[in-house]
Amino acid sequence: MNHYFEPIHFSGSIQPHGILLVLSDPELTLVCVSANIQEQFGISEDLLNQSLSTLLDVQVVDAIRQSLHLIDSASPIKLQESILVSERSFNGLVHRTENFIILELEPTLPLGLFSVPAFVRRAIAKLRQVSSSHEFLHLLTQELRRITEFDRVMVYQFDQYEAGTVMAEAKRDDLPSYLGLHYPATDIPEQVRALYARGLLRFIPDLTAQSISLVAACDPLMQQRLDLSLAVLRGVDPCCVEYHQNMGVAAIMVIALIHNQKLWGLIACHHQTPKYVPYEVREACELLGEFVSLELAKKVNSEELDYIIKLRSLQSEFVESISQVDNLKEALVNPAPRLLDLVNATGSAIYLEDEITLVGVTPTVEQVRVLIQWADTQVKDALFHTDSLPKLYPEAVVFKDVASGLVLLQISKVRRYYILWFRPEVLQTVNWAGDPNASITISTDGSVTLSPRQSFEKWQETVRLTSLPWKACELDQALDLRSAIVGIVLNKADELARINQELERTNQELDSFSYAASHDLKEPLRGIHNYSMLLLKGYESVLDQVGKNRLQTLIRLTRRMESLIDVLLKFSRLGQAELHLVPTDLNQLVNQVLEDLRVSHQDIQPDIRIPRLLPTVVCDPILINEVFMNLLSNAFKYNDKAEQWISIGYLEQKEGGRQGARDISFNSHTPSLPHSLITFYVQDNGIGIRARHLETIFRLFKRLHEQNLYGGGTGAGLTITKKIIERHGRQIWVESTVGIGSTFYFTL
Repeated sequence: MNHYFEPIHFSGSIQPHGILLVLSDPELTLVCVSANIQEQFGISEDLLNQSLSTLLDVQVVDAIRQSLHLIDSASPIKLQESILVSERSFNGLVHRTENFIILELEPTLPLGLFSVPAFVRRAIAKLRQVSSSHEFLHLLTQELRRITEFDRVMVYQFDQYEAGTVMAEAKRDDLPSYLGLHYPATDIPEQVRALYARGLLRFIPDLTAQSISLVAACDPLMQQRLDLSLAVLRGVDPCCVEYHQNMGVAAIMVIALIHNQKLWGLIACHHQTPKYVPYEVREACELLGEFVSLELAKKVNSEELDYIIKLRSLQSEFVESISQVDNLKEALVNPAPRLLDLVNATGSAIYLEDEITLVGVTPTVEQVRVLIQWADTQVKDALFHTDSLPKLYPEAVVFKDVASGLVLLQISKVRRYYILWFRPEVLQTVNWAGDPNASITISTDGSVTLSPRQSFEKWQETVRLTSLPWKACELDQALDLRSAIVGIVLNKADELARINQELERTNQELDSFSYAASHDLKEPLRGIHNYSMLLLKGYESVLDQVGKNRLQTLIRLTRRMESLIDVLLKFSRLGQAELHLVPTDLNQLVNQVLEDLRVSHQDIQPDIRIPRLLPTVVCDPILINEVFMNLLSNAFKYNDKAEQWISIGYLEQKEGGRQGARDISFNSHTPSLPHSLITFYVQDNGIGIRARHLETIFRLFKRLHEQNLYGGGTGAGLTITKKIIERHGRQIWVESTVGIGSTFYFTL
């Protein structure tokens, strides 16, 4: 038995069919050797602390020394020529680790009559002619078995949970088949998987052979700390030995298959008896494995390729359609099947700023809302997917029939934009090579121990709470959709910013034009007014009454025209002048406005109601004085009641919104809300405004009554008031009932 996370690359031992020498760098002094050196060479271990030249020919040592710059820690390098020691020929492999050079020596073996490279070239030629991945892997096992003569050759593919499945197999006729069987992830521990992920080949010619320990020169613990990850001769873990012996295997060779820089699977070669494979054959098989890894990306069967093309076509049409509309949610859900077809889902949910829209067969709105709340605490990446949601989120058991599989796409975490896709539970039968639960034991202290299974006979399991798995191309579709939506939103934002910039420039030009035009109009208008006055005075005796009346009308019209021009000048200045924002006590400001109005409207003295002290706000006091002057002046004028009243106040934040102030109860304390958004109101019991006029009253020069009614005026007061509030970045609106009164609201 072996602990699951034991560092096997620090085994401190090697297999007995070769010799391992640890050399100082760059002196090439022997600091550690395998204990079988005397058995292999007939030489004593007294070689420790001696130069490598005491063991090998000086020319070989010099060649190694001159090539030190070529030796790295990526993979072992084979010496070009075999090495002769004690009249025996050895293949030499050298690599670097930490501060040492490691030299491995393996006895050379006869290669037979035929050239190994020729076998490999023929295998590659055959493999290139196969289009489907299934046929490709099947042919690969046949060719490798022909080259190596192992009893069984399998291609073993990992799934998303790191469990493996035998995808192809070539074997001796009398052996049981493992084709299609599943193997749990625990069969290949994480540290072993990490070594394979580096593209290494593992060869163990005799699982029953006794391991050979390493002997260090000075530090007895050195051999236990020596990293043997790249050592071809690295010792075999007892758990690995027991595991394969339980399968009836005595020799193995394993070749890593790397696809998209990840460990895709393994080529596993098994033999019932010890089997020594020459290094040249292993090297050829390793090269063949590299070829297979490269070809895996190309060997996609036609059905899979057609499916990818179909998804891409759907994606293209979908993105084009949503780019042409303003309402993103409506574009996503209409027509309904499009969003589901993108990833082959049965249901979907669109979550846009707390609003959930469901498409197809899904959990309820509330279940989706709670699911997203859970996902917010768990999901860190833009895309989260699982084909077994109830195992991660137990609350999903209640809706497993519609959402055992989930893909969650986070478009914007700040704006809380999500798209969720669902798949229902699908009961599946999985054939395992023995009971997968028998391979691992967890003790009371939480430590994990591997216990190799005794049986590898077919063991069936019914898998529940699981949907059909999401394919990589479907997940790619989801990520591509996110990129497209983000791009569309950014493009629309850029377009809106450009329009706003253009609008701002146009407004500035209009303000400048209004100012210039209004200023220039006043001079000829004064001339008309002055000449009319001169005519009226100088020719009074000559003019009849009709002439005098017409001149007086002309004078009255010039005065009105001048007042209108003054309004235009004031309005244009509002758009150009900078705001002078200071903390302003509205109690003092409103009291001053009311005092001025009482003086100018002595015939009108309404009851002024201020339910509570007004707050201090940050604003331009001169402009806000104008706001209260205009609103209160209108409240004074437009009232025909016998008992007139005006109420001035504000709403708490919780009371905000477009509601009448008359229904609100107030506290009498002075608030401390200088930095909050406050809604103020000016309310009266006057004549009111008809509903059809509620929007038009803010237009420039818009009057709802004859010029001579309710004290006259230019009809610009509310327009200026609205402009001032908008200059402060806020809004103003009105609620009114004819015959009852009006309430003007504005925020600061």
